[in-house]
Order: sequence, then C-alpha cells, then structure tokens
Amino acid sequence: MSPADPLRDLGVRTGPAGGTIRVWSEHATSVDLEVFAPDDLDWAVERLPLMRGADGVWEATSPALVPGARYGLRVDGPAGIEHAFNPAHTLLDPWARGLQSAADGSWRGVVLDSLAAEGFDWGGVGKPRVPLDHTVVYEAHPKGFSRLNERIPEPLRGTYAGLAHDASLEYLADLGVTTVELLPVQAFVAEERLVRQGQVNYWGYNTLGFFAPHAPYASPEAQAAGPSAVRREFAGMVKRLHEAGLEVVLDVVYNHTAEEGRQGPTYSFRGIDNASYYRHDVHGRYVDTTGCGNTLDFGHDAPMRLVLDSLRYWAEELQVDGFRLDLAATLGRDALGAYSPHHPLLAAMLADPVISAGKLIAEPWDVGPFGWQTGNFAPGFSEWNDRYRDRMRDFWLGDLRRERHDEHGSGIGRFATRLAGSSNTFAEERGPLASLNFITAHDGFTLADLTAYDVKHNLGNGEHNRDGADHNNSYNHGVEGPTDDPEIAAARRRSIRNLLGTLLLSAGVPMLTAGDEYGRSQRGNNNAYCHDSELTWLAWSPDERDAAIEATTRHLLRLRREHPALRPVRYGRFGESVPSASQMDWYNADGETMTIEHWHDPSQRTLQFLAASTPEFEDFNRILLVVHASEREVEVLLPDHPGVDDYELLWDSAVDEPGDELGARHEPGTRLLMTPQSMRLFRASGDPAPVLVDAAAGSLGAGADEADDAGDGRRADDAPEASAR
Repeated sequence: MSPADPLRDLGVRTGPAGGTIRVWSEHATSVDLEVFAPDDLDWAVERLPLMRGADGVWEATSPALVPGARYGLRVDGPAGIEHAFNPAHTLLDPWARGLQSAADGSWRGVVLDSLAAEGFDWGGVGKPRVPLDHTVVYEAHPKGFSRLNERIPEPLRGTYAGLAHDASLEYLADLGVTTVELLPVQAFVAEERLVRQGQVNYWGYNTLGFFAPHAPYASPEAQAAGPSAVRREFAGMVKRLHEAGLEVVLDVVYNHTAEEGRQGPTYSFRGIDNASYYRHDVHGRYVDTTGCGNTLDFGHDAPMRLVLDSLRYWAEELQVDGFRLDLAATLGRDALGAYSPHHPLLAAMLADPVISAGKLIAEPWDVGPFGWQTGNFAPGFSEWNDRYRDRMRDFWLGDLRRERHDEHGSGIGRFATRLAGSSNTFAEERGPLASLNFITAHDGFTLADLTAYDVKHNLGNGEHNRDGADHNNSYNHGVEGPTDDPEIAAARRRSIRNLLGTLLLSAGVPMLTAGDEYGRSQRGNNNAYCHDSELTWLAWSPDERDAAIEATTRHLLRLRREHPALRPVRYGRFGESVPSASQMDWYNADGETMTIEHWHDPSQRTLQFLAASTPEFEDFNRILLVVHASEREVEVLLPDHPGVDDYELLWDSAVDEPGDELGARHEPGTRLLMTPQSMRLFRASGDPAPVLVDAAAGSLGAGADEADDAGDGRRADDAPEASAR
C-alpha cells in the first residue's frame, strides 16, 4: 500500500508515542476522539479533535491510545436528507479491532496490538491449503456445533475453544471433511425487532464490527479478560484446526450493517457519514438490495477499503483460509447500482496476494434489480450453485411425488448436467470447481426435513409462518412430520442416502451442512435464524443420531477422496485429452450410449455414468455410477466399455449401511437388478490408457434447458458433454 494512499492505515495504529487514529468521513465538519476510563465506559478521560487531511481522512495522535484503551468518536456535519450527523452520539470506529458495549447500548472500540506483540505464537503451524478438488466444505455454527457435546468441558461447549477441543477435531477428521465454514463470527448484534420480541439473532448476519471476533462465542474466562483474550481464543481455534489439517472459512457479511433502516440504531457508519457509506435514492431513502434495511455503497472507495482491509486482517493476522461472501452480488454493484463481475472491489480481492491465496466463495445473488448472478462471477471465485440444489432436490423428491401421481418427471438430462459439473452455468475457463454444490444450507430445511415435510413449520419464529421459503422442492413421502410407519421411514432414509450420494459424488466442490451427516431435524422449521436452542444445536447423544446415515456419509466421503474421477478440475473437450478433466461416457439401462432422444425422454429415469480421470497429479482412476430414480425395479446391463475388465461395487444406496455387499465384482455385460430409487457406485478396473471416442459415441448436448438456465447467456444443454476429456 503506497504511503501516498489517503485511505491507508484507517483505524488505530500504535507506536512509541501512543497511537494514531485515522477516520474517513467525506462530509463531516468535525470529528472528535474520546478515550474512556477502562472501568467506566461512560466516563471520557480525554477528548481530542481530529484534523482533516486529504480526501476526507481525519487524523490525530494521542498518548492515551495504547493497547487496551477504550475509545469512541463524536462526529458533526451538515443537515440534509442524506445526512444523519449528531455529535451527541458516541460512535464506533469502523476499523476497531476490539469492541466493548457501554451501559446505554452504544459501543466503544478497544485498541489492540498485534497478536505477535501480545505473545501469541503460531508455532510454525501453517495453513493447510487444501486444493479445491479435494475440498469438502462443512458449514457449521460456531456455537451450535459443540454446545451439547458432553465430551467437552462444560465452560468450553459452544465456544471457539469448544470447536478447537480434541473431541471436535477428532470428530471432524474422522468424518472426512476438509474445510469448516463458520456462520458469521464477526461481531454482531440482534435486530431491534428481535430484541423487542425477546428473541435473538442466532445466525449472526447483522454485523456490528468487521474486525473483531464475536465475543459471546468465546469462553467465559476469555470474555471476562476482554477483547484481547477473545481474539487470542479465536486465533487458538484456527491454530488447532490447522494442526488437524482442517481449513477455516468464514461466512462474512459486508453487504449491510447492523444499523438497519433509516430509523434503526446509530452505532457507527450512519453517524460518521451516512451519505457516503450507504446507498440512497434521489430522495435520500435507503436503497436496500439486501432485505436488511440498508446497503453499503461500493461505488465509494472507503466502503471498498473497509472490506479489503477486513478480509486481509482475518486472512493474515488471524490466519483464516477463506471467505464465503454473503449476498455477493451487492459487493459487485457500482455507483449506479448495476452489478458487474469486474467491479473494482471484486477485482481487488482477486488481485490481493493474501486474500486471493485463500478460498473465495460467492453467494451469487441479492434482492436488488438483476440480483440473480449465478455463474456470472470471475475466475477465482467459487459460487453457491442454487441450480444444483434445486435440480437435485426436484429429481429425487419432486419427481418421486410426480411418479406417485402417474406424472412424468423431469427426465435424466438436467440431473446429469449438474452431476457432471454444471458446464451450462459456468464458463469453460472456470471449470467444475466454480460450482459449490449443496443440497441444504443453514437457510432452509435440513436434509432429513426435506424428506419429512411438504411445507414449512415456522410458527415458533413469531412471524405467523410468513417467513422462510415457500418453495422447497421437499417431499414428506406421504405423511407430514414424524411417523411410526416403517415403510415411510425407510423411504425417507433411502432418499436421504440418494441425496447425500448425489452431493458427494458430483463434480464440483461439495458443501455438507452440519448435522445432515446424521439426520438432524429442525421439526420442519426452514428459517431457524432466531433459535439459539436444542432446535438448532447439534445432538451428540447416540440415541439422537442416525448411526447408519452417519456411516454412509463417512463412507461416501472416503470414496470421494480415493477416486479422482469424481473430482475433475477442468471441463473436458470433445476429442481432446485435457489434464485433470474426466472422460465422461453416458449409457442407458441397456448399456447403450445415450442418444438425444434418451436425454429428452421424460420417462428415462435410469442412467449409467462412466468417468475416467486424465491423470496429472494422481493415479489413473475410473468409476461407474448407476442412477435409478423410479419406484419400479429395472434391470441394467453394465456397459461393455473399451478398457474395462470388471466393475467392483463400492456403494449401494439401497442398503441402509455399507456392509457385506461391498466388493462384489461383475463383468461388463452383466445384468443387475436395480432396487427402486437407488444408486450404485463401482470401481471400473482395467486398461488405464485413455480411450478417445468419436462423436457417434455420445451426445454433445440436446436442446435448451430453459427451466434450469433461463437468462444464463451461455450454452444451456439438457445433456452433459459426453465422451469428452
């Protein structure tokens, strides 16, 4: 960063003479620093005016700004429809490293030195740097993950230290995930509406401070010791996860702040420079593309610098491994509010050597105009793939409902496109790893609830069941909610296994929601954002966990690790050998190459998918996945494919838990009976030499998939690219 950069070193930097504070406000007429007594955050022991410098940066140096000092800002400025200056408010420095609340509900910044200066030692532990093709994301709540785990000492349950405890690390390592994605841990508060209703913001998407770890997630001992101890506990958690080979990705919320709408609380930005930090229309009203009352204006340099400084701080000082960017379309909106994948903020993330070295995952939408941008981020970003989520739910659940009503389903083509890496959504240069595949997330039904509820049951949220999504592509299999009917229970468990298998055997980066690995339920609540209770915490008692589903999840994760054909890095190109792509060949139930007619036939519910890796860093590997999505049995003829000698069974979703059936071998041309609604995965053994086939051997795509990909602007095929490398 150039010394001539006017936005350099915002916040407090300590030195031999105390500390220097730099605050940006384009429209302020005065900015004063207040330093408070450490034992009385309402008692100012020093007040000092800041001097305005270049480009709206105000600066002062004070010997009182030493590590541990509590401070705030008072800012005055002009009146007007876009302004909200009020020098009576004590405001939080947006760049504050530590936070502490005062009795009146306002907040103070706390000066913190670097971790190294405080004596924190990373002990030579580096970031795991898990390659994207080996990555399995595990989305977890930092409190809910360990809150009920009795193997962890009670004071540490539900804390950063609890997540770092041996019991947590052993579980995650044994499960087989690589990357823990934490719901927001940047300091946040509950919305005023929730406070009035006596509820909480459990998920944390209401950020107050973008540099400080959320203190209530620290142990009682660390909270009592103050912000420095909270930060050290967070860093210690990261260190311990890294020692176990696990990455830490943070879900970060830069699109809006906790100040809500114009009548909401004034904590920081609104009082410092409302007109410049937030987006407004010509009448001075907030433009809200987030659904949360306000939107940060990334047409200005200072909000962009806030995001970049924050990302770099967490990635460098606190050593996290990447970020999931909440409502990332908002981060790409310019001064006129239009989204661009080349927005200076998004481009700067990719250009920054620290930020770009980690994982960058975009939630590629917001609620503003043209807010749905799936597939429209630049190379370097992965994206939550909602098309994948919707297609796979509809294929296994919606189509099952239709079949029971004697209606045709959606056919096999759209399912295959998603299974093979969503090449009709992501540009060729981005490849399948641009797709962050998920069936569920924190927002929505759990995996078990997808199979047990047709409609949401959110009355406990206090909004008369109006909140949460109404269209879920779920299916209760005949009974709403819990049931003692053994046939319905068995059908639900089979659907769970099929959805898990689809997720963990698809090309792309899979994300597993914590608790889905053992069948966690939220009793039909698909928007449990305000429940900090056993409804949302993970259960650890064996009688509350489905051991068979858990064993299946572990087994599938191991198969994904062991078979690079399931993890292509690049899309194949017909007639070429592309390193780290997979040759994909597609067969019907009779072992015949799929034709355009097969892809378009809605009655086609059976598919054989043969994938062979093109080795670059791992040994050659070939698998066969047989998918049968009908309640009628079908006989399949295993394909007679060049180079394949036999097929070894690795997994059968018809079986409740992987067991003695594994390892059975079958020759090409063998006829097998597929159980209704089931999948089988085989290892295909034989000649490792790659085999190229001509155009007659497969379909290159068959027609536009309007329902899946309207408005995509790229090729939108029913069928995946077959027989390509």
